[in-house]
Amino acid sequence: MPLSIDEYRNKLVNKVLLASSEDDVKRFCDTAIKSLEQNNVNGHIIIRFVDKLITDFESFNPRSKNVRQWINIQTAGRHFNEIKQRRCATA
Repeated sequence: MPLSIDEYRNKLVNKVLLASSEDDVKRFCDTAIKSLEQNNVNGHIIIRFVDKLITDFESFNPRSKNVRQWINIQTAGRHFNEIKQRRCATA
């Protein structure tokens, strides 16, 4: 059974939290966007997906995560903001 977009987002957040490096975080983020594009997900749905991820990452409390997880959260948030800016600039 295919994942819903919310389940996919939650799975991505968990992968980001468990990533061992900032490069892994960026790779997971880029792969997620490419996967949505390859599955012909509408551009405004992808932007909404990115917006929700940014909100998810901003909602984390740094005291509830270890140092690696917090670095991953910050990296993902920055990277998704960059992705959003690029997509909005080309829309």
